[in-house]
Amino acid sequence: MSRRRIAAVVLRQFYLMRGSIARVLPLFIWVAVDMVLWGFITRYLNAISRAGLDFVPTLLGAVLLWDYFTRVMQGVTITFLEDVWSRNFLNLFATPISIGEYVTGLIVSSLLTSALGLVVMLVLATLFFGLSFLGYGAALIPFLLILVIFGLALGVVGSAVVLRLGPASEWFIWPIPALVAPFAGVFYPISTLPTWMQYVGRMLPPAPVFEGLRGIVAGRGVSMPALAWGAALAIAYLVAACLIFGAVYRHAARVGLIARYSAESPG
Repeated sequence: MSRRRIAAVVLRQFYLMRGSIARVLPLFIWVAVDMVLWGFITRYLNAISRAGLDFVPTLLGAVLLWDYFTRVMQGVTITFLEDVWSRNFLNLFATPISIGEYVTGLIVSSLLTSALGLVVMLVLATLFFGLSFLGYGAALIPFLLILVIFGLALGVVGSAVVLRLGPASEWFIWPIPALVAPFAGVFYPISTLPTWMQYVGRMLPPAPVFEGLRGIVAGRGVSMPALAWGAALAIAYLVAACLIFGAVYRHAARVGLIARYSAESPG
């Protein structure tokens, strides 16, 4: 695997962003809107709550982590879709780049762009709403790692869906975080869900992350076996996602479907 070819995928994304303010602003503006909106909601809930519960570390912390997960996933899919929208995807494979190098380039691009969004969220949540991530302790590291790995997995799978079904199917990938959130227990314990939804939730890596976050705030600590299970699931999903993308690409190349990326417009 060539690091130079991986870097070329990342560099192309950098050049696209450098030349277009419309591509740069979404990295900051939507996360800023979410932090401000949910920050004031947590302030309001703190003002009217009689239980003495501080909603900032529970609710605003959950929003921040979920937004970060969403940015990681969309970082992969948007980098892929940039090649689809510009009808450049087919051209890439006239070069020596392999499918593994291309997917790795998508992943690295996502990690870099989502890191920028995370910095903005941390600054806003800390300066304006007093969210201290020191209170989560060392558990914050596995929290972020699990969300990153699972976000990358969903991003790669979403890209595979578009690759298989064609550019016009991109709308399938945008609702994915919204579909996952109810099962993952982002804002409430998994135990509040119907039994069948609980089974689904326990197979999702974010579930132990948000259960652990609420456990820290409540003073119960984090279940390390649950976090280990979430990490194992996330890694397994990422490996499976890369295998799926490779299999879909080989199928598309073998039967000629990949030619649509030089002819079909998304819509």
